[in-house]
Amino acid sequence: MPADAVFYQAAALCLTYPDEDFVARLPLLREAAPQLREFTDHAAVTPLGDLAAHYVQVFDFKNRHSLYLSWWRDGDTRRRGMSLVRFKDLYRAHGLEFSGEELPDFLPAVLEFTARTGNTDPLTEHHEALEQLRSRLTDFGTPYASVLDAVCATLPPAPPSGRRP
Repeated sequence: MPADAVFYQAAALCLTYPDEDFVARLPLLREAAPQLREFTDHAAVTPLGDLAAHYVQVFDFKNRHSLYLSWWRDGDTRRRGMSLVRFKDLYRAHGLEFSGEELPDFLPAVLEFTARTGNTDPLTEHHEALEQLRSRLTDFGTPYASVLDAVCATLPPAPPSGRRP
């Protein structure tokens, strides 16, 4: 098992739509991934309905907080299709078949891939996007920013770039 596997899996769970299973896992997540305690402590004292409504408010209405990594580089252009194919090819190269309801560049799916394989390449490649998302979540004042803080802290520094969709 890769060294940070538990952390990356926990981060993936924290960034998915909260449901009763998520709430049931909170004590385990809190103990297994202390880097995420700011978020898990918040989630533990917030009613599930409020967590779900906040998730929708943060992630589902605008691309400004997009959890789809290729959107940050490609926007809604034709190039994005090729980026999605590259994610699927990467998963296949590691013996995994992507069959989720989400697109393969969905950050929780990428975090789960990293947890299973130890391969941080897709996170490192999209580090600038993760930093932009982290910054926007921080500016928005959401506890989800602390999850991105923890994920970004595991990666080498992102090279500067001026591209923002």
